[in-house]
Amino acid sequence: MNDGIHRHTHTHSAAEQRAVLNRLAKAIGHMESVRRMVESGRDCSEVLDQLAAVKAAINNTGKLIIKNHLEHCIVEAVAHGDMEQINELNRSIDRFI
Repeated sequence: MNDGIHRHTHTHSAAEQRAVLNRLAKAIGHMESVRRMVESGRDCSEVLDQLAAVKAAINNTGKLIIKNHLEHCIVEAVAHGDMEQINELNRSIDRFI
């Protein structure tokens, strides 16, 4: 029965989780830098450059999560004929992009 709740059966390795957390920490650091720059009245061009770094950090985190999901969760879903997992991935990628 599919009640709309995502049931994740694969556990990600500590290394995969650490890599995602490190990328998130980098994005958070960039966001804190943007906040400080705005508070101190820094030049708009500099703020925009830092925001570009935030976007890149978020995008790289998303790419890593997608890669890990494909390599583990989706491979498992295909092996078990779970098309709902594939459909959910497609919806998630649409929202991410």
